[in-house]
Amino acid sequence: MTDQTLWSRVESSFVRQGMMQHLGARLLRVESGLCELALPYSSKVTQQQDGFHGGAMGALADIAGGYAGLTQAPDDMEVTTVEYKINFLAALRDGELRATGRVVKAGRRVIVTRGEVVHFDANGKETACALMQQTLMCVPKSY
Repeated sequence: MTDQTLWSRVESSFVRQGMMQHLGARLLRVESGLCELALPYSSKVTQQQDGFHGGAMGALADIAGGYAGLTQAPDDMEVTTVEYKINFLAALRDGELRATGRVVKAGRRVIVTRGEVVHFDANGKETACALMQQTLMCVPKSY
């Protein structure tokens, strides 16, 4: 598949993600085995100390990894997360998060991905804030 075909496939699913749309996440890059998303800082994604909530970081990593996996799934299939493990490395506020999901291995039934979440401050300084490993399962597309 071309990168444009992959982009269209991922984008048509991404716009159906109510939570990602509510939080203001954006699709930045799609390639075979890779997806990058951005999440701007807002009151919708904070915890009680005004930093990015770990749940928001985890959701962003999960979605980026899932869409990286979708680029490897058969055309008539979607993917769903079976499990993921995440390590939080830093708590940050302001700026934006970017999550990059990459396929480690795409099998017929299971796809394994890894994800990295990086914070960008107003000056462009990058700080790693989370690492994830994920297992996906291909499921029939239902829409």
